[in-house]
Amino acid sequence: MADLKGDARGLNCPLPILRAKKALNRMSSGQILHVVATDLGSIKDFEAFARQTGDELIESNEVDGEFLFLVKKA
Repeated sequence: MADLKGDARGLNCPLPILRAKKALNRMSSGQILHVVATDLGSIKDFEAFARQTGDELIESNEVDGEFLFLVKKA
């Protein structure tokens, strides 16, 4: 389902968001980025990021201590 995958495991705020932003800048509108992070703060960070950028946070889940995000490029 994702057009591009990003691994932000082991990175603390703000690095997961910065990596996502860099990846999204290379993507076309409508494409989907899948990010895996381990930083608990990334949940709120990705929600705020989507509100600020207009990108859509399609999904946000936790699985075994990892946070999974699907972001659709605006």
